[in-house]
Amino acid sequence: MAASFEELFANRPVILAPMEDVSDAIYRRLCRSVGAELCVTEFVNVEGLLRGCRKARHKIRLEPGDRPTAIQIYGSDPERLAEAAEVAAAAGPLFVDINCGCWVPKIARRGAGAGWLKNPTAMVAMAKMVVERLAMPVTVKTRIGFGAETEMPIIDLARRLEDVGVRALTIHCRTANMGHSGAADWAWARRAREVTSIPVIVNGDIDSGEAAKRALEETGCAGVMVGRHAIDHPWIFREARAMLDRGEALAQPTLEERLDLCRTLLRERWALRGRVNSTRRHLGGFIKGLPGAATLRRELFESDSLDGNLAILDRYQASADGHVAA
Repeated sequence: MAASFEELFANRPVILAPMEDVSDAIYRRLCRSVGAELCVTEFVNVEGLLRGCRKARHKIRLEPGDRPTAIQIYGSDPERLAEAAEVAAAAGPLFVDINCGCWVPKIARRGAGAGWLKNPTAMVAMAKMVVERLAMPVTVKTRIGFGAETEMPIIDLARRLEDVGVRALTIHCRTANMGHSGAADWAWARRAREVTSIPVIVNGDIDSGEAAKRALEETGCAGVMVGRHAIDHPWIFREARAMLDRGEALAQPTLEERLDLCRTLLRERWALRGRVNSTRRHLGGFIKGLPGAATLRRELFESDSLDGNLAILDRYQASADGHVAA
């Protein structure tokens, strides 16, 4: 039986973050195979979803094995967000998440994503509207503020979002203006957690099992969310779980595991898209640290076919096995 919303967060889950062109159904399945307990879809544009755009509809399609998963939506119009949330909820996610944290200028300038942080009162009113339209939990992912630390609204904002019925809050512990620069300050997640009774998930710089454990110890949060590091190293999910549950530092994935994950991703993305380009941002990370990784990476990136990439991996593994046998 699938865990309920409350049960899931009671276990301090390690969560795959919503990332455009990353956290699609294929990558969610791959991350679950190495320990991800909860996944969030790529962020879905509400206008595309309400127009029936094929890409947006594809993003919210959840197969039976794709559980538990949340659908994340983004937009700048409260009414359109509420309408789109109903469409997303009909797809059967565990909950619907509102993106109030995307810092990319073309998103934030339109008032979507982190643009909501420029007007916290409007953000709270929008969240209230979405909550009132859905029978399932609504959550929000945001940042600690938009600009200077003197303008940091996250503590008061966390209280106000809880008051209007938001059931959990994920905090990327940088400002929107920081983007991915500088260090994430997890203390802000702790402060938000201290003034609310809903689950708070800490996000930002969770790049190892040790970091996941330290983040939860320092903040008392209900879970951690992994973004960029999961692109290169999806094994972080099992590493974090082992560290959180047993204080155990796992060995790095073997050469065979790394190459097998490369093959799986190549085959599945090829079957879906008929090209291997979308795997390249992952493959370089999957093979990082292997002997001759730079040469292997170059050969993979120079081949545009599935068979060519698989042959390169097979030759590399045969050569590596031969060295071990010798």
